[in-house]
Amino acid sequence: MKFNRRAMTVVVLALLAAPLAANAQPPAKVPRIGVLESRSSSKGLEAFKQGLRERGYVEGKSIVFEYRWANGKVAEFPKLAVELVRLKVDVIFAGSTPAALAARDATNTIPIVFATVADPVGVRLISSLPRPGGNVTGLTTNNIEVVGKRLEILKEISGGKVSRGAMLFNPADASNVLGLRAAEDPARILAMTLRPFPVKGPEDFEGAFSAMASERIESLWVAAGVLTTSHARRIAELAARTRVPTIYGTREFVDAGGLVSYSASFTDNYRRAATYVDKILKGATPRDLPVEQASTFEFVINLKTAKALGLALSPSMLLQATQVID
Repeated sequence: MKFNRRAMTVVVLALLAAPLAANAQPPAKVPRIGVLESRSSSKGLEAFKQGLRERGYVEGKSIVFEYRWANGKVAEFPKLAVELVRLKVDVIFAGSTPAALAARDATNTIPIVFATVADPVGVRLISSLPRPGGNVTGLTTNNIEVVGKRLEILKEISGGKVSRGAMLFNPADASNVLGLRAAEDPARILAMTLRPFPVKGPEDFEGAFSAMASERIESLWVAAGVLTTSHARRIAELAARTRVPTIYGTREFVDAGGLVSYSASFTDNYRRAATYVDKILKGATPRDLPVEQASTFEFVINLKTAKALGLALSPSMLLQATQVID
């Protein structure tokens, strides 16, 4: 039999290549996280990304983000949520109540994680905290339970005699509406009226504060939400101009010049939300991940604003504050 050198070479090469082919693995799929937020620059979002980095994720390498920004407009969330669903992202991170509701309405299959929803059961995002029951889970700021504390602080700041209070809120924000309802009993106990002033856009702010001045409102609670937080500085300026003692639903207002805030730590909740995303990417399902309540609360005082308003805050109040901005 004639020896065929070329045929033997082909056989040898094939045998050498076979183990390599058998061991070759397809490149790992990089998970995509859809981010549905009000704006691109926020301490909360950075805390969320930091939480993922702490769990070993590297943006652009082991994880990819698909960002969608509502730019302070609640009405934009539904359209943006649909865009993320069409991209077939692996998880949607929707931090706020309006964002989470829009994501829930857009999909019942893609996992959704929220971070700062005050009452996820009340707005029907989940069935219960221990058993979410669907494709949505995350962390609640538990704001419904801190409403009474806010009003107590507001009354003390105002000298203990305030009776005509007001609440600035967005009626299109479900968390704001629930907060207004939750304030009814605490306000009655404190012998306060709480006149609601709805605002649907930044063009309504000026008129709302003018009406408060006309009605001689003595104190104000500004509900945190996509609309109000996006215009924190403007609202703080109007509150200072009308010289009405004001408490806010998140510290971002106080950083922008507002008087005081009392709330769950939004940045802490955002950071902890990364744990949910990590578990889901590793195979967990939202219905099996109980919703966690806020564990860190912040009472922030802007002392410079207090002095400008002529308010003498008690030493005990200053000691209670988690941070005093001079």
